[in-house]
Amino acid sequence: MARYTREDIIKKVKESDVEFIRMQFTDIFGQLKNVAITKSQIEKALDNQITIDGSSIEGFTRIHESDQRLYPDLDSFTILPWRPHHGKVVRLICDVHNPDGTPFVGDPRGVLKRVLERAAGMGYTFNVGPECEFFLFETDENGKPTTKTGDEAGYFDLGPLDHGESTRREICLALEEMGFEIEASHHEVAAGQHEIDFKYADALTAADNIMTFKLAVKSIAQKNGLHATFMPKPIFGINGSGMHTNMSLFKDGKNVFFDENGDKQLSKEAYSFIAGLLHHVKAMTAVTNPLINSYKRLVPGYEAPCYLAWSASNRSALIRIPAARGQSTRVELRCPDPSCNPYLALAVCLAAGLDGIEKGMTPPAEITENIFAMDAKTRKANGIDSLPGSLPEALMELKADPLMRETLGDHVFTQYVAGKEAECDEYRTRVSSWEIAKYMIAY
Repeated sequence: MARYTREDIIKKVKESDVEFIRMQFTDIFGQLKNVAITKSQIEKALDNQITIDGSSIEGFTRIHESDQRLYPDLDSFTILPWRPHHGKVVRLICDVHNPDGTPFVGDPRGVLKRVLERAAGMGYTFNVGPECEFFLFETDENGKPTTKTGDEAGYFDLGPLDHGESTRREICLALEEMGFEIEASHHEVAAGQHEIDFKYADALTAADNIMTFKLAVKSIAQKNGLHATFMPKPIFGINGSGMHTNMSLFKDGKNVFFDENGDKQLSKEAYSFIAGLLHHVKAMTAVTNPLINSYKRLVPGYEAPCYLAWSASNRSALIRIPAARGQSTRVELRCPDPSCNPYLALAVCLAAGLDGIEKGMTPPAEITENIFAMDAKTRKANGIDSLPGSLPEALMELKADPLMRETLGDHVFTQYVAGKEAECDEYRTRVSSWEIAKYMIAY
């Protein structure tokens, strides 16, 4: 059921002291973009008449076919609470369309919508609850980010050890003002690391919420003289930031992953969904873990999963089934990190799970032992494979998986791979500070 009509929004803009409207959209690499318009243009915006130059957005269109239109999702209308209270700023999340009104194939939000339509055709709705981690760092005298946290806190600690507590509180209050239901917030394992969990939602809303969450965190941190980053592994030797992704399928209002009489009270669909994820996850990591830096988090010793296994309780496994059952039964994929494009990440997760269900896939046996404590021989004996060890490896897996190309669509797939391969090449040829420290004197 729609929350807002066109008339509702026009009325709110006029009556709520709104001056600017941000028309937001996301590029294929997960960067939030926007066009800001004044309140005088709101009717034009709601008539889908705001255009952008797609050739200026990485991975969108070529210069001779550049004009594209923004189609706002009316239910995404919300005031940005960290902006001025007089002359307010609101935002509308938009889909990107071609000039003739057809959806643009390179719009990540459209990629997710297409997979959701496929799920709907099977009778399913897809719900997602993300667990987003991030770091808060101090800035220097020029406002540039450092890697200093001024923080001595650890897991679940509180002030005065947790120096980011007040900023985290402010973020939670702002998000609640925007309609989020915050379920928990706490200090994470590493100094300066935080997690805020919000209630699950349908996948499209969840992806929108992740983009809004990242904007709120960065904006409020900056306002408080801090720098927030969703970089997966900003500091060597400590835990990185993940985005554990909890997923469930519903049909006719019931959670299809729950079966009171099933093994571990899980349904056949749940097991097939798990099997589909495990079958495609090597290719998926190029999307769920999209940075060169992502693979510095996915190493043993820092709680991040790097081995292909599932378990009902074992946190060293890639896929975990949390204890809750009934309507709360869910599958938790633990490898994604918060640098991913959530629209593309949720699209490939759903496509993989549906493929498992359609083909009746069966997952391997549950692994209950600590996989991090196993040696290579033991892992091999248990049939436990590893995630790709680098972005180039992940891209090779992505290119070898036809389902991933089909899910992303030829345009996004081609542009995404080209952009990421260029990133890898830039990294490969760049001289790092580690190389200078290691080799300059010795050689």
